[in-house]
Order: sequence, then structure tokens, then C-alpha cells
Amino acid sequence: MKEIYFAGGCFWGTEHYLKQIRGVVTTEVGYANGNGENPTYEEVYTDATGFVECVKVVYDPAILPLEKVVELYFHSIDPLSLNQQGNDIGTRYRTGIYYVRESDRETIEKVYRTMESKVGATLAVELEPLHNFYIAEEYHQDYLDKNPAGYCHLPYYLFEYARIANK
Repeated sequence: MKEIYFAGGCFWGTEHYLKQIRGVVTTEVGYANGNGENPTYEEVYTDATGFVECVKVVYDPAILPLEKVVELYFHSIDPLSLNQQGNDIGTRYRTGIYYVRESDRETIEKVYRTMESKVGATLAVELEPLHNFYIAEEYHQDYLDKNPAGYCHLPYYLFEYARIANK
């Protein structure tokens, strides 16, 4: 199994989207690449910590190649929007791809450059190594499974797309 971390706005919808993809083994929401240790949601919400709402994705590369999971991530975000996805605004909602293996960077950069070519502009998506990740409070985990009518910045058709995109 391999892991990668994605920030795509509110982590509730991003997690729900990513966990639909065939080959994703587990997901976990939390706070990444900020300052301090063990931040709370209330602290991250202030935008003073530098943390971003993020989803840890553990996937099976035999079923879901890294290139494909990164491509599918790009379907769920507006890659040109800085510090905002949908109605969610603030640095905690910025977009980003955070890798744990330096060897993954080349593959991620290839997809990143392809997306830049498609949109014809510089992306507002961070591409960095993962510096730190702290698991969010339990009530945030699998939020949309627990609260099917809960807030989500993503259109619901994307969840169906994720289920069929890697068959």
C-alpha cells in the first residue's frame, strides 16, 4: 500500500469523493503542513496555524496507479482558485498535493504539468512533501457517511463519477 495526501477545500466532501475510487483502501481527514502540534479544528479554522484541511489516502497501486489518483483528484477541485473551493474561503481550504515518497514527485509533476497545459495558467495547487499531519477529531471522520444531508462543496454527481472512473 502507498499513501498520498490531498487538500481540496472542506475535507468532508474531498474525503467522501476520494473514498469512492476503486483502489482506495482507507481515508482519514486531518490537518497538514502547518505550524505547531495537534491542532484542533477551532485553531485551524482561524487560519492562524497555517494548517490545511487534508485527506490521507492509502491506496493499492496495483489497482489504482498514482497517476490516476492524482488525475481524479483534479476532477474534484478548481485548480486556479487560491485559498477557496466553493463557498469555503481561507488558507485552511487551499488546494494541495502532499507526498511522502520523493520518488512519487515526478509522477505527480507530470499530471500537474498536464493540468496546467489544459487550463492554460499556473495552478494554485501546492505540490510539496508532507511535513506533518494530525488526525482531525472523530466527528469529522467519514462525515458525509454519518450525515448524508451534511454540507458538501462538491456536486453529488462527482461521487458517482469517482465510483466508475477507475474500472
